Amino acid sequence: MPRGPGQRAGLTRAAVLDTAHALLAEEGLDALTMRALARRLGVAPNALYSHVPGKTELVDALLDDRLSLVEAPDPAAADPVAALAALMTSSYEVLLARADLLPLYLARQGSRGPNAVRLGIATDALLARLGLAAEAIPSARRALIVHAIGCAAFAGGDGPVPAEMARADFTRSLRWLLDGIAAQPAKSAPP
Repeated sequence: MPRGPGQRAGLTRAAVLDTAHALLAEEGLDALTMRALARRLGVAPNALYSHVPGKTELVDALLDDRLSLVEAPDPAAADPVAALAALMTSSYEVLLARADLLPLYLARQGSRGPNAVRLGIATDALLARLGLAAEAIPSARRALIVHAIGCAAFAGGDGPVPAEMARADFTRSLRWLLDGIAAQPAKSAPP
């Protein structure tokens, strides 16, 4: 298959993202430049632009790539509350495993891309099954996402709360949040 403009043999989007993940984890966001990434990959910087348009899109791709590890339950699961708890717990664990990315999720207010969309669709479907009014679903989804990111941010690093206590706090507070969401009135009837 012929290579596209700016592509070098063997350079793939996956290789670009893997190397960018390593550079970010080792040296931080300031060191993650297109030039530094190209140097690590042994390519000219313009070779990267056929895989990512720029640094902002690279960061978005890294955040979304990480979300590929989140296990999304079947939207038709028998117990939507348990399925939401499993989804948010998987999100928490994935986020916690790369605490260096948490400030980026906070700064970018979440993630964009196909994995974020996939998880959002699953979350919305489960929230709808709880009988939540359509206009309330985006707020409930955001509350759950902020909860997972925030709890992972507090648990990550060398914080004062031991990891097991932080995990137990997350589980308990997630249950409170889900109980509150599930207790919302059913979809409103037309006036």
